[in-house]
Parts: sequence; C-alpha cells; structure tokens
Amino acid sequence: MMTNKQSSDFGFGTQIRKSPYFDATVRWGAKAFSVYNHMYIPRDFGDPVQNYWNLINDAILCDVAVERQVEITGPDAAEFTQLLTSRDLSNCAIGQCKYVIITNQDGGILNDPVLLRLGENHFWLSLADNDILLWAQGVAVNSGLNVNICEPDVSPLQLQGPKSGEIMKALFGDDVEALKYYWLREMELDGIPLIISRTGWSSELGYEIYLRDSEYGDQLWEKIMQAGKPYNLKPGHTSSIRRIEGAMLSYHADMDISNNPFELGLDRLINIDIDANFIGKDALKKIANEGVKQKQVGLIIEGSAFASPNTVFWPVMFEDKVIGKVTSAIYSPRLDKNIALAMIDVKFTDIGTTLNVQIDNDRALAKVVEKPFYDPKKKIASGSS
Repeated sequence: MMTNKQSSDFGFGTQIRKSPYFDATVRWGAKAFSVYNHMYIPRDFGDPVQNYWNLINDAILCDVAVERQVEITGPDAAEFTQLLTSRDLSNCAIGQCKYVIITNQDGGILNDPVLLRLGENHFWLSLADNDILLWAQGVAVNSGLNVNICEPDVSPLQLQGPKSGEIMKALFGDDVEALKYYWLREMELDGIPLIISRTGWSSELGYEIYLRDSEYGDQLWEKIMQAGKPYNLKPGHTSSIRRIEGAMLSYHADMDISNNPFELGLDRLINIDIDANFIGKDALKKIANEGVKQKQVGLIIEGSAFASPNTVFWPVMFEDKVIGKVTSAIYSPRLDKNIALAMIDVKFTDIGTTLNVQIDNDRALAKVVEKPFYDPKKKIASGSS
C-alpha cells in the first residue's frame, strides 16, 4: 500500500478537491488520478483489463464522489426540477431514480444525471462532468419559483459486479435484496447516514452508496472492503471496457452541448408532448420534426487489439470523405473485438455499412453494428432473467 509520502508524488493542489475516500484509495493502491467536477478521481488501480475481469466476475468498489449532487428543495422543487429536464417526472415516485437529460434552450445536452427523488419536494441530480449547480442556480434566479439549490455533503461510492448483492446483504441484511432497479432507500451502517440506490455506471449488477457525512469516508470504505473480502471484492475504477460494451455515454466524450438527445438515440427521454414546460422544449420539438443530420452508432473496427482507449477523436471516413468521428474506442477481451461509439452522418448509419477509421497514419476497416455490444436488453444490470 502507498504511504502518505508516496501520495505526495501525485502533485495535488488545493484548488482541486479530494473526496472523503481519497486517503483510503491511495492506501488501497490507486496509482493515478484525473479531475472530474473539480475533484480528483482514481483512474488506475493497476491493469485495466484485470479491473474489468474483477468487475464482471466478482465486484469492485469505486470512489465516484466526483458525481456531485445538486440538491433541489423548497415548495416549488418538483415544478423547478421538471423545468430542468425533458423527461416527464409526473410519474416519478418518492424513492425512485430516473436517468434524465438536461438541455439548454437550443436542445444542446448539458448533462445526463441520475435523478433521485428523496421526498415530495426533495431531489438530487447526481451529475456527470459539468457545472450544473451553477446552471440550476442561474435558472432559478428569474424562474419565479420558491426553491433552494445547493451542493450537499454527499459523496457516492459504486459497488458493482455480480457479487455486489451478496456484499450488500453482508453489510445491511437480507432486506436490501428487495431494493428494485432504479429505486433508493435511506439507511444507516453503524451510525453512518446513507442513501442506497440500485444504480451504477458499469452495465453490471450494482449499487451506489451515497455517504451523507464526509467525516465517515475512510470508515465507510474500510467497512465495505472488509465485508467484501469473502467475495473477492477489489478496489477499482469505472471500467471503460465495460461501459463501452454497454454503450454507456461519457459526457465530453460521446456527447456535449453541441449534441441533442435525438442524435444519441435518447428519444425515450424526450417527452415533448407533456403539458409542463422545460428548457429546450421548443427547440427539441423542431429537431424532432426536422430530423437529425448525424447519429451515434456502434462500430467494430478491424485490426490488432487496441492497447488503450482512444485519447483523441478519430475521423470516420467513407471513401475519402470525413463523415464523423469515433468518440470512444476500446478492445473488449470478452468479445475479442475492437469496439467503438461514433457520431456519423445519418446517411451512413445503416447496420452493416462499411467505413474506415483514421488512426494516426493508418486506416482501419470498420462496420456499423447494433449497440450495446453486450447484453443489449441490460438484463444484467436490471437483474431481470
């Protein structure tokens, strides 16, 4: 395990926040970090392929405190939360979670958080990488609605993998098994205040454990790792391999403010016919009527196995014309294929279309395929048969 002296070699500064689990992740072998939502996140616990096998065979514990919460409360919280998202929230029950899209007035995607409804007028938005706290506070200024918006002291962990359910029962008892996919429950663990949800960013069976008091960060991490020892639980990081297999989107990579939800195939999250108003409604109606010029597709790329994920966007070519870009690419050891998500001209999105991808000075053949690449019905994550 790394000492405090060794951790200073990472070159951290005071302008970027550390999570409540930071010291624990260093003790447990975190070798590299990046920055997400103005906070350090562990990105390396060793071989990423081994991290992938740990995830799909057993379980991993990930520090995802960077998924900062925007908390919305007050008498008009429900109306205001609906104003932020195009997804119909009228049927969102207390204790339910929903994957939502936040768009600007032009229909551009600002974030794709998980929404948690803790009470009648109590919501969290569990964020991808963007300053939605500032957006929400700005929207509130002239909204005429009575709401309070803040970032609470909440720091999630992700416990993901096929054995995560057994580890949760070891921690909380058999009753936790009744927690349904995309639902939450308020709980305590030896006096530590928590929210538990059946969610996660892995495409595997999993839970998110939201710590509601950062003072307990180190203690909570150690309790979970100890409970997971009989189940081969390992410290880990969100797996690029597994999330691309599952066609899970990464903000700033697969989408950003220049994209609209229809380009990503997220039509199910755009309820333009509801009576309630939301930001971007008129723009999204127009896009729905006119259609899109580009869409996201899955690609299988021929050639030797990629040694690591792409770190730049690769041009996608039809003959000698650039018709889009690869946004996320990785080698899947389970599928024994190079798989990728790409945003391309809608005219070339038919399944089976053959294209080329420019990778440095080489061109590789690629074929448009269905996505997700693995478990397309998401039966693993949802726990359905």
